[in-house]
Amino acid sequence: MLNVNSTQAHEGKTWTKAVAAMFGTSALLAVLVIAFALPASRSGPHDVPIGIVGTPAQIDGFRSATNGFAVSIYHTSPDARQAIEHRQIDGALILNSPTEVDIMVATAASPTAAALLQAVGQHIAQVTHRSAHIDEVRGFPHRDPKGIGLAAGALPLALGGFMGAVVIMMLIPGPAGRVLTAVGFAVIGGLAIVATLQYVIGTFDGNFWMTSLAGMFGIAATCFTVLGLREVLGSPGLGIAAILLVLLGNPLSGLGGGPEMLPTPWGAIGQLLPPGATGALMRNVAFFNGYGATKPLIILACYLIGGATLFALGAARTRRTGTIDVDRIEFDRQLLDRARPITG
Repeated sequence: MLNVNSTQAHEGKTWTKAVAAMFGTSALLAVLVIAFALPASRSGPHDVPIGIVGTPAQIDGFRSATNGFAVSIYHTSPDARQAIEHRQIDGALILNSPTEVDIMVATAASPTAAALLQAVGQHIAQVTHRSAHIDEVRGFPHRDPKGIGLAAGALPLALGGFMGAVVIMMLIPGPAGRVLTAVGFAVIGGLAIVATLQYVIGTFDGNFWMTSLAGMFGIAATCFTVLGLREVLGSPGLGIAAILLVLLGNPLSGLGGGPEMLPTPWGAIGQLLPPGATGALMRNVAFFNGYGATKPLIILACYLIGGATLFALGAARTRRTGTIDVDRIEFDRQLLDRARPITG
């Protein structure tokens, strides 16, 4: 009778887990569909920060005739230009001239926002019988004028630290070795990514070493986040990292058109994830002399410190208790078995 009851209890737990797995994975699938499909279906301006120089009547007329912009008022054209260079706004319209509409854009900040602002400015010039003048405050280099390399780099940035952490788990057995390898990977990976974007594709033209430091910091934050989650939670931690960094971080990074072109609140969420923060940091360092880099630096520092702390706590727990995580050992063994054909 005891065996029958035990078998029934075990079967009951199995069915409970199966039901939980079905509903949990279905909910996750719905979230992923929203993350990938909603930004594409609802793309458009959402509080794109721009500046306006003009009379009160001109400013009120612009606000009543358009939406999707977060408007800041400036007294002079140089003030608006400085705000663009300091990453406070993405562009500006200078409306106070009787003969011309000056459209200040920064394609390097957001190609989509720049194109949108040009269209709006040219329409205003047409209906008010003035000429339109495009003033490119900060654009991409001529080899990649639309910044395709940076937009296409969203997935490598999302995958880079994740893949690096997985390879480190495959090949490096001890905590100290994994930490040193992760640091070395971040340094070499940051140099490689920026060198490719700057010298091969031609997307960057700023200070190579400073931009590389930004790339290194982003890769390190991502890599240690993966290592830390996995050290504490085992295989589920790796799954959580994949969701945050790749499945959500990639489509929500906003590296192509800018986070303001994504629907609320997805654009803001994307900037809180490592791929979006890394892309914003590299953009601001490469094109805007580091202006606007504080927020992504803080975000990445939180991931780096948090991941390193989790990794240290997990390693210390294992040393202190002397226990062996059987599931984690089996996971490591499977990774090593898959790596052997690659490494010989």
